[in-house]
Amino acid sequence: MSDFLQLSGKTFLVQGVANKKSVAWFIARTLEEQGARVVYAVRSEARKKSLEALLAGKPVFLCDVEQEGAADKLAAEVALAGFAPLHGLVHSIAFANYSEGFKTFAKTKRKDFLQATAISAFSLVELAQAFRPHLAPNASVVTIGISSLLVTPDNYGYMGPIKAALESCSRFLAKSFGAACSGVRFNVVGSGPLKTSASAGIPGYIESYIYAEKLTFRNKNLETQEVANVAVFLLSERSSGVNGTTLVVDAGLGSNYFDKEIIRLAMRPEK
Repeated sequence: MSDFLQLSGKTFLVQGVANKKSVAWFIARTLEEQGARVVYAVRSEARKKSLEALLAGKPVFLCDVEQEGAADKLAAEVALAGFAPLHGLVHSIAFANYSEGFKTFAKTKRKDFLQATAISAFSLVELAQAFRPHLAPNASVVTIGISSLLVTPDNYGYMGPIKAALESCSRFLAKSFGAACSGVRFNVVGSGPLKTSASAGIPGYIESYIYAEKLTFRNKNLETQEVANVAVFLLSERSSGVNGTTLVVDAGLGSNYFDKEIIRLAMRPEK
């Protein structure tokens, strides 16, 4: 069978593996199954230790993107270790402080918003700039967004606007790199709700997840592997014509708001 994605022998940096449920882990595992070499970046020494069994024998570097200069340090260490040039970067990191429970968006604290923005959105800009000298001419950068920036879920709070910033950063990076006659591409996978450990930390997420499943055309929610498959396609040269784009992976839920069964359940008289 031919190597359609042509990933064998290429090297990718994947940032954001927290455990075996992480989108980043599914992407990394799929890349490795295709014959690619994966370099991992994790937030802390504690996270690295917790992943010892999962990432045994694999190159793992530390990078806490909340700290200024962390991306530059990571890029220098990865290059010094002989992993450049990289054929792609995976940015799958996000953080929001939900420790005080649900609050309406208008009550968002400045420090929480700025912290989440630095980690979840601006880190993509810093990583791209830091690794710019170490990227192959046709490298691909993929980040993980959400399937719709128009919905306003109460329990997602200020992360909605921050994911919008992430998506905009990706487009502007595509423009900035392209202006220098660079073949490096930037794209977003706009994922519908997933069953991940990070999602479990969102207040009321289980109810939202079940509701989203009823809206999919197939009445079955996304599998994390389905999102990973799209990300891996975007990392491959087979997607060379896709740049500055968000590919939505949501099993149709964004087009099914007026499903007759959902309407029936919403309009039924209370007993």
